[in-house]
Amino acid sequence: MNTPAGLDRCLAFINCQISPPKSPTVGYRNGEDRLAVTISRQAGSGAHAVAEKLADYLQAHAPNPACPWAVFDRNLVEKVLEDHKLPSHLAKFMPEDRISEVADTMDELFGLHPSSWTLVHKTAETILQLAQLGNVIIIGRGANVITSNLDYVFHVRLVGSLEKRIRHVQEMRQVSAKEAAALIEKEDLGRRRFLKKYFNKDIDDPLLYHLTINTDLVSYDNAARLIGQAVLLRRSAPAAAIR
Repeated sequence: MNTPAGLDRCLAFINCQISPPKSPTVGYRNGEDRLAVTISRQAGSGAHAVAEKLADYLQAHAPNPACPWAVFDRNLVEKVLEDHKLPSHLAKFMPEDRISEVADTMDELFGLHPSSWTLVHKTAETILQLAQLGNVIIIGRGANVITSNLDYVFHVRLVGSLEKRIRHVQEMRQVSAKEAAALIEKEDLGRRRFLKKYFNKDIDDPLLYHLTINTDLVSYDNAARLIGQAVLLRRSAPAAAIR
């Protein structure tokens, strides 16, 4: 869920890109300092909390402070619809955690929405555009695969035990343990299916990520700091040492 502060930061990011600073000393030097992060996650592993804390960390330590770091997750749907001039009612057909292939097929067959492949293609275009701007943290939606050829994008996977993830979802959504477990199962299955169907990748493949963090053992604050330090260290390391 996007916090009001997170939404404000996204608006500030978009406004900055629309009206960039006039000073030639502010911004990227031929793209060499451009940075972006993708976060893949197990449901309930704290991706939103880590992403917001990471945005704060990178805002304080990364270059180009004039354009704020922004987190894109659920609000990415609205960005896709806006970029491609699609009707707002399509938002309900775009979550990555849909698990019913039958529902997808029937909806497309009866013309209830564009092909799911079309929507994913448009989402991928928007993700690439955001990553190319830099100063973004993109959660889910195959962003790590979509941006895999951009060497300035850092890919993270967050995991955790089912027990602690259930507890986190209970606190965040105010539901029972049984409801939380069902939500986690649905979302994890849907995300696994999404990445396999549209990108032919296994979401649990460790080779898709630079860094995997177990948030049972690493606090959200420390996870954000670890990711931030790794992102900045990778930027400063020689190219041969990071490939």
